[in-house]
Amino acid sequence: MITGILKSFKGRHYKKFVNSAQKTVDKVNQLEKAYQNISETALKSKTSEFKKRIKEGESLEAILPEAFAVVKNAARRLMGSPLIVCDTQLEWNMVHYDVQLIGGIALHQNKIAEMGTGEGKTLVSTAPLYLNALTGRNTQLVTVNDYLARRDSEWMGFLFNYLGLTVGCIQNGLNAQERRKAYLCDITYGTASEFGFDYLRDNGMASSKEEQVQREHYFVIVDETDSILVDEARTPLIISGPVESDRELPFTKFKSKIQQLASKQLRLCNQFSTEAKKSLESDPKSIEGLEKLYQCKLGNPQNKQLARLVENGSI
Repeated sequence: MITGILKSFKGRHYKKFVNSAQKTVDKVNQLEKAYQNISETALKSKTSEFKKRIKEGESLEAILPEAFAVVKNAARRLMGSPLIVCDTQLEWNMVHYDVQLIGGIALHQNKIAEMGTGEGKTLVSTAPLYLNALTGRNTQLVTVNDYLARRDSEWMGFLFNYLGLTVGCIQNGLNAQERRKAYLCDITYGTASEFGFDYLRDNGMASSKEEQVQREHYFVIVDETDSILVDEARTPLIISGPVESDRELPFTKFKSKIQQLASKQLRLCNQFSTEAKKSLESDPKSIEGLEKLYQCKLGNPQNKQLARLVENGSI
């Protein structure tokens, strides 16, 4: 009995959200149907209209049904249009289903949306990204690798460009100028590591505002959340740069003198070795001459011991 009661509460908050979102989706579909009768120019002008209304104080929640309807209608108008994605020609063939609009509402409300394979997760992000980009602030989508970032930016960018928004993509190997240009776009795609390293460079290595590439952090959608926030998060992002020395290190002061001393020692040892070799080759038994030679060179009695070792064949 208790188990049955507990099961009745299971998933209740999800059902509550879906029921609430469905009302918004119904309104979106009504508006989208009406937008089918306006001209292409009128539809595209909605973007500038929304931006103006937001600047005048209207909230994103109030504009959400209209913005989502514009995105859906734009997707409908693009049906059958050719586009190039990762150097491959494709055809646009997607229009938002209700479940994708519900997912978009969840993402806009900072919720986690779990969707099955084949439900069009890539298209889900377009509506909330478009809505938040209307503020004029940089909106971002984080994905798991460079290929998906490039693919989605070109694929979904076809829809965003149609509505007058700019799309950038952060890829490994881009220089600072190219990265800054990508962040200046309305919507920016990239991987977690690229966004993370840009943040570290901006806040740890850049010495001026002009050297920073990112804009303010406002709204981001994380694709494959479990992979990026759990699996990849276990690998720390480590960045380093050259360290400026405030004072001269001690070894640099004596380096040249030490090198000169070592060079003189090497020449002296080579000279002794050559002279000893000549003396032994001329008369191997004449150790006394060799001993006198080294005593003369170094003035050190210990060289007698060295001579004896040579004589005995120990060296």
